[in-house]
Amino acid sequence: MSVQLMWCKNTVLLFLFLGISCGKTNKFETISEKLDVKNENTLSKKDNLESFKPIIVGANQTEAYLNLLKNKNVGIVANQTSVVFKEHTASTFKNKKNTHLVDSLLSLNVNIKKVFAPEHGFRGQADAGEVVKDGFDTKTGLPIVSLYGSNKKPSPEQLKGLDVVVFDIQDVGARFYTYISSLHYVMEACAEANIPVIILDRPNPNGHYIDGPILEEEHKSFIGMHPIPVIHGMTIGEYAQMINGENWLNNNIKCELTVITMKNYNHKFTYSLPIKPSPNLPNDIAINLYPSLCFFEGTNISVGRGTELQFQIYGAPFLPKTDFSFTPQPNFGSKYPKHENKVCYGVNLTNSPKLNSLDLSYLINAYNATSDKSKFFLTNGFFTKLAGTKQLQNQIEAGESIENIKATWKDGLDKFKKIRSKYLLYN
Repeated sequence: MSVQLMWCKNTVLLFLFLGISCGKTNKFETISEKLDVKNENTLSKKDNLESFKPIIVGANQTEAYLNLLKNKNVGIVANQTSVVFKEHTASTFKNKKNTHLVDSLLSLNVNIKKVFAPEHGFRGQADAGEVVKDGFDTKTGLPIVSLYGSNKKPSPEQLKGLDVVVFDIQDVGARFYTYISSLHYVMEACAEANIPVIILDRPNPNGHYIDGPILEEEHKSFIGMHPIPVIHGMTIGEYAQMINGENWLNNNIKCELTVITMKNYNHKFTYSLPIKPSPNLPNDIAINLYPSLCFFEGTNISVGRGTELQFQIYGAPFLPKTDFSFTPQPNFGSKYPKHENKVCYGVNLTNSPKLNSLDLSYLINAYNATSDKSKFFLTNGFFTKLAGTKQLQNQIEAGESIENIKATWKDGLDKFKKIRSKYLLYN
């Protein structure tokens, strides 16, 4: 897909803020003018001046971690987002060149023994929920160990002989996005094996707000392991520190953790991801809408899997006919999309303003528009796993207002924010 020309220079793609005009919109990267950070996140004049400094991700700071890997047997937790960015300016932005972390470290004579791959696989091509098998990387010949499916936690045998594990995955800041669950299991397995973990930190594209119900203990799963809200507002390095600090690892063990922090990053910044973090999050609009639309995955409403507008539209054959419709068909992002080959009527959100909080209106409007309410929520309890509580479904079914629903989250969010503040590495 094509790339949008943005204000950016040096190593990483920094896509900024209020008042920055951009080029023509396209599918792969979004429109900063539509993703302005507003309200409490509005940047000051000083912030705007400082924002022109390029964000330098952890992976690009080789000088900060190369000595930690010398003469060591290294394991890498990585996928297609694990890259070292090359210098470029706005004029050469379309040629976004980068080097995969594995290739970069091999060129520096780092002794990588194996690669661990999360959901969607090492190259990020597997469907959501698809079992990813172990294998070998065709380019490097390195063994790849899948951390999705039956083997979510590295076994002692898989870690045997390793001296250190590097974790470098681009997250999107939502509790049900499984990369932070993989992070937990990697930290836990390494702690049990006395292997240190190095986190190469990256920005959180949804790091500018915190919202949603807190996960309840009885609803823990791989799409929600910890008592945090749907949107936690932390980078993966900060979140790793919280996992350690809140004693969430098995038997309260601690992982020996080093976080290679970013330079010039602020939680208020709008960061446009240069590489799709997973097959069905193709651009910044989808990433911004994902936390709000993902609730539909626990219903019979499609979020556009099987189209080119994943997590930017929603609809179903049983919703009232509208001017907008789509027909899900098998494609790269979804082999078996919901309502395959059926016309779905619904809403196109591609021109929506940037969200700075969870938007429940999509969910509630679709529920209210469904004539047979018994067909709306899936009966397998998946919606409850996504929400982290049974209360949200009960509130929607009872016809409660968005204001009343969100009021029930306040105490939990206030408590979480206090805990979160202990682990922040950036403003």
